[in-house]
Amino acid sequence: MFLLSSRDTRARAILLMIGAIFFFSAMDSTAKALAQEIGVLPTLWARYAGQTLFVLALVARRFPGVLKTRHPRLQLARSLFLLLATASYFVGISNIGLAEAAAIMNINPVLITLGAAVFLGEGLGIRRILGIAAAMTGALIVIRPGGEVFTIYAVFPLAAACCYSAYALTTRFVGRDEDIWTSLVYTGLIGAGILTLMVIPVWVMPSTKELALMALIALFGTIGQLCLIRALSQGEAGMLAPFAYTGLIFATFWGLVLFDEWPDGYSLLGAAIIACAGTYVWYRETFGARRP
Repeated sequence: MFLLSSRDTRARAILLMIGAIFFFSAMDSTAKALAQEIGVLPTLWARYAGQTLFVLALVARRFPGVLKTRHPRLQLARSLFLLLATASYFVGISNIGLAEAAAIMNINPVLITLGAAVFLGEGLGIRRILGIAAAMTGALIVIRPGGEVFTIYAVFPLAAACCYSAYALTTRFVGRDEDIWTSLVYTGLIGAGILTLMVIPVWVMPSTKELALMALIALFGTIGQLCLIRALSQGEAGMLAPFAYTGLIFATFWGLVLFDEWPDGYSLLGAAIIACAGTYVWYRETFGARRP
């Protein structure tokens, strides 16, 4: 009975993780379309301001008790990590293809696996080192520094991957004994507060279409964030990490359907190397370590 319950919990965590990645990819594609109309900063503000309004409406009856936290510094840190990750990624997708940006961003599962090992006191084995090296090689193939197709904007998804990995690890730690709504409120309030101060000087009243896109960004981002926190609260970060690679599929789909973006052979090769490296590290550390 215990084993069945444990398996059900893992399966639920995996489905929540895939759901989170789907909604985040939908948010990214909407943000790419909106950023082309009004710029990155207002788009980023819409993502956070909208999520904050949704969350505050849902927790209105529990306010201000929902603000009580055992980890105020970690809540601030994880919120800043996510803000930096989202800002970097939005800059990236506004200037390069969704599939290419997603491929670079998807080195984060390897970084999460590495971080979970380091911060949980596990040893840094040769497999993890090789996995990190392979994933970075794949990212370099996609970015292709020095090549004719290279653009500095390809570096932004790489920065986003590092920040997101730090966010995921702190979320996993905080989620062990923190209310999910507390985490959502802090993520929204901190991000929205900082971005509101930044967007005021450049604000221009958006059109009806742009307001609709803003609402979609907020909705997709909120649902994705909720699914992610739930997933990381119910499953181990290392176990869930490989399922983030579904984002490659979702990003390629949205890029083809909405923006007519066709990833080239190098991008596909780099994405495959990144996915294989992450899956290998996850498999060896999750299943190989259990073998006597």
